[in-house]
Amino acid sequence: MRIAVHDADMEHLNTRRRQKTFPNYALMKISAYHKSLGNTVEWWDKSKDYDLVYSSKVFSFTPENPYLPADVIKGGTGYGIFSDLPPEIDEMFPDYSLYPDCDYAIGYITRGCPNHCRWCVVPRKEGAIKPYRTWEQLVRPDNDKLVLMDNNILACEYGIKQLESLIDSGYRIDLNQGMDARLVTGEIAEILSKLKWIKYLRFSCDTTAQIEHIQKTAEMLGKRGIKPYRLFVYLLVTEDLDNAEYRVEQLKKLRGITIYAQAERKLDGESKPNALQKEFCQRYVYSGKFRSVSWNEYAKERGLIT
Repeated sequence: MRIAVHDADMEHLNTRRRQKTFPNYALMKISAYHKSLGNTVEWWDKSKDYDLVYSSKVFSFTPENPYLPADVIKGGTGYGIFSDLPPEIDEMFPDYSLYPDCDYAIGYITRGCPNHCRWCVVPRKEGAIKPYRTWEQLVRPDNDKLVLMDNNILACEYGIKQLESLIDSGYRIDLNQGMDARLVTGEIAEILSKLKWIKYLRFSCDTTAQIEHIQKTAEMLGKRGIKPYRLFVYLLVTEDLDNAEYRVEQLKKLRGITIYAQAERKLDGESKPNALQKEFCQRYVYSGKFRSVSWNEYAKERGLIT
């Protein structure tokens, strides 16, 4: 059989002259499964005919390709599809040859999350947190980097134990979804400080209540040799920009900390961030302006507010 796979997000971002380098986990497993059956797998080309075409879309803002065949098999939250891969596909080791520039392994140790934040689809898609894989099942033999996509690994004792067992493994890791600082104890801070990180230790700050926990976590990690410049914080930006500004002002007291602002997108897939939210995220925070001026000062200078 001739199989084609289609990464909707990569196609969209590349069309806009932005390079998407993060691989699609589901497509790599689908490719591995079909190759194990002796089928050929390639990237979808609208000028060719295939026996099966799979399309995956992670982001709701990614447009659908109108040229995909009517019988395309779609998956991913971007399509509003929350079903799991069939077990025989999910068990496959990903086919990294689809993304030859990817020089790290990806995967999950846990799936799901016990929280029910209004902006997050994970509990609806994956349910409560549960063990999924060991880190040994995820790593690649050709490199020493592992990027974990767990949504709340510290909320699961199994996840914590897996992190602890990585300490002397020789592998460098990244938790790219951000950890919950509210769950960091002295014992967990000790584990985090002993791990080898690819670059940052990532946390989330979606509400003002999380600020003190990030500050306490930074203090605990600092006592163990992890300086603030190694911390990376995802900052949710709703329409309440005063709230976002307050969180930024408090967090930047941890000198050297990296903040990445993300404008809220409603789960209905239709509601979009307004112009001020985009300005706050893309030009005020991402540019680093937040380090020298407040949001109100920035916005007034540019005539965005009076």
